[in-house]
Amino acid sequence: MTMTRRNFLSASAVVAAMPVLGRPAWGAPLPRDADIVVIGAGAAGIAAARRIAAANRKVIVVEAASQVGGRCITDISTFDVPFDRGARWIHNPETNPMIKLGRAAGLEIMPAPSGQKIRIGRRNARASETEDFLAALVKANRAIDEASRKFDVSCASVMPKELGDWAGTAEFVLGAGFAGKDLKDISVIDKVRALDRNSAIACRQGLGALIAKLSEPLPLSLSTPVSRIEWGNRDAIVQTPAGKITARAAIITVSSNVLASGTIRFAPDIPKRTLDAAAKLGLGSYDHIALQMPGNPLGLARDDILIEQSNSTRTALLYANMGSSSLCSIDVGGSFGRDLSAQGEAAMVAFAIEWLTKMFGSDLAKVVKKSSATRWNAAPYVQGAMSVAPPAAQASRKALSEPVGCMYFAGEATHETLWGTVDGAWESGERAAEAALRRIGALREDPARQAPAVKRRQPAGPPRAGMPGASLN
Repeated sequence: MTMTRRNFLSASAVVAAMPVLGRPAWGAPLPRDADIVVIGAGAAGIAAARRIAAANRKVIVVEAASQVGGRCITDISTFDVPFDRGARWIHNPETNPMIKLGRAAGLEIMPAPSGQKIRIGRRNARASETEDFLAALVKANRAIDEASRKFDVSCASVMPKELGDWAGTAEFVLGAGFAGKDLKDISVIDKVRALDRNSAIACRQGLGALIAKLSEPLPLSLSTPVSRIEWGNRDAIVQTPAGKITARAAIITVSSNVLASGTIRFAPDIPKRTLDAAAKLGLGSYDHIALQMPGNPLGLARDDILIEQSNSTRTALLYANMGSSSLCSIDVGGSFGRDLSAQGEAAMVAFAIEWLTKMFGSDLAKVVKKSSATRWNAAPYVQGAMSVAPPAAQASRKALSEPVGCMYFAGEATHETLWGTVDGAWESGERAAEAALRRIGALREDPARQAPAVKRRQPAGPPRAGMPGASLN
């Protein structure tokens, strides 16, 4: 059956009713062939596979890690509340299909905490001081927006000089806290093209739990790393420790760092343009340091989010009393976060306690019951947080999304406006699936379809922080 895109969108709901298939581990028998093979079981891979399954085509998802989710992993065993070790938020509630799918799957989808408190030393900022900070952010965003209309330089190079005591805080909120990189490493065009992410949505069971739930109907093999892909214009042969899979098309959703690292070998080699694009879109650094502190020693409310006035990159974001629990997350990013993560989990926890003590004055080391820190840069199948384009590299996103023979690339790094977000990863997976389905004759373009309008991002207030990247952050 050949489907139009209109029929295809309606049929995609059928996937939710499919029976749950097994999750073979490395060494278990794999299908020898498929219409389309999807590499990676993060948001992009799951989105792509659901689209393919909805078109009644044979799909297999292979994932190198031992769990579904990619950069969306929910830890339900370490603490007494679900802890998202990666992405926390999704966005765009009016258009995001994941929200409807999550609710249909029985998960609780709700608005994320709104607003942020600012700490100045050991006190909260006064209303006038908060207004000054917001004004500084508006000035910084306006300067970045104006610069992007002329040339592509670093965000740091165009920051206004008159930000005063708020310069360091603005640097953190717009750089490390937003994209996992310092402003000197972020393209003004990439920053401006990032659609507004302030309308954040959370899943009470965890965003990783949402991705895992949406993967349940799919044939998926975990602990199955891909070592080599032989490709051409007709088909692809994907080699794993569990055997080879021959498919008419392949969708590759590994992170830009993994693709650029050469972990997966290609025969013939993929074009230098593709590899260069992946290398330019290197992942930023963003980690969560979780501290369980019974008794609310910080005296904060449920789901309070707090940043500090800082003149140094040695700073963080606090997400306190998550879900009315005693769990607090201290988020670090950018060059400071990368250096701290490289020192190991013990150093990360020590910094978090020191940072909180500086602001609240208590001997918090005695009240920490349990701790855990993510180290995404050291995760072999991810190697970082979210992709960030440096100056003059924003065009690499489009280059990375271009098909190569029968191979299609997806993931947040390929999205020009929703990069760094789970939303962008999901949408890119659907887009790649449609392209692959058209290639094999399973989907034709609907003549009634109209091209969507392109939105230009307006300078916004403080972005939501949260992942690997507030958006994969």
